Amino acid sequence: MTIFRYVSGDEVRRGDQVRYHGEPGEVQFVASEKVGDAAMDWYLDEYNGGGFMISAENFGRVFLTSNDIDESLQFVARGTPNGEQ
Repeated sequence: MTIFRYVSGDEVRRGDQVRYHGEPGEVQFVASEKVGDAAMDWYLDEYNGGGFMISAENFGRVFLTSNDIDESLQFVARGTPNGEQ
């Protein structure tokens, strides 16, 4: 299992509130190991080790890998994934 980390050192988790290129967003999911769901497992096969999906109103959704983590992605706060409590 791969653990993705922001430049700050915090682990990337589903539901995290982030800023990407200055725009507020949220981590929709993290694909770090096969889970038996063909749609999710595809990201590990396609991106050789997985990554995570973020979404924001101004740019939609973007999938990032460990190579994409830099100062343009900032951790803001832990959130509640998809409205879970």
